This record gives sequence, structure tokens and C-alpha cells, in this order.
Amino acid sequence: MPMSALYRRILLVVDLSEESLSIGRRAQTLAATLNATVELLHVVEFAPVEPMGETLVPSVQIEEELVARARQRLTALAATLGLAGAPCHVESGAVKVQIVRIARERQVDLIILGSRERHGLSILLNFTEDSVLHAAPCDVLAMRPERA
Repeated sequence: MPMSALYRRILLVVDLSEESLSIGRRAQTLAATLNATVELLHVVEFAPVEPMGETLVPSVQIEEELVARARQRLTALAATLGLAGAPCHVESGAVKVQIVRIARERQVDLIILGSRERHGLSILLNFTEDSVLHAAPCDVLAMRPERA
């Protein structure tokens, strides 16, 4: 079976950091090569803090603002990548859970996400790409950010 038949729907997961653009460009190039469609996903992982007084904005409102801001940034990233018409998903919650849920719901064939180098104690921790790899309903491609 040709590889292009394996990957028709790609879910590009970005954290909206500076590295998202370089990873997005490589993912878009791969998708174009495979004649695959791309959907973008960003997950807002919001942990509300305990209120210390009546003047604090309610955590629900803060989360809504974070999601709205992320939606604007994700839409802008999609446009920069030449994917202006691509579906852009912004979800809130646990990153791994939301990535796997959206991948299942959207029936994607490949999840592409960024991968960071690990040093010291961070090697022992369960990072997003590892946990997604083991729970995903499809293949996962972890891309390293380009080095300056």
C-alpha cells in the first residue's frame, strides 16, 4: 500500500510556541506530499488558582479568555502556513486526553506534534508525546524543533 494511502487526515498539534511555525511548515509540506488534509489542535491546560479575594476574575472567565486568545493565534498560524481553510480546534483540559479524543472524533490517520529534548530529571517524567504515542488511535510523528 503506498504511503499516501495511509495518511489522508493529519492532526497537527501545536503549543503555539515559537517552534510551532517550523513544525507546522514541515507538517504542511508532508501533508502536501501525501495529498492529505490537515487539522490543527491546541489544548489550553488551565489550572485555576484558589481565589484570594473578591477582586479576582472568576476562573471560568479566565479560561474562556485563554481559549479565545488561543483560537485567534491558532487561526493566524493556520493562515501563515497556507492552511487558512483548515479546521482549527482549541480545547481545554488535559493535553493527552484532548489530543486522543480529537484524533478519535476526527478519525485522523496521523498525529504530528512537537518533541522537546530532555535533560536531567525530566527524562523520567511522562511527557505529552510519550503518553499520546501509547494512547493514540493512529500513528504519531514527533518532530523536533529546528535548531537555530
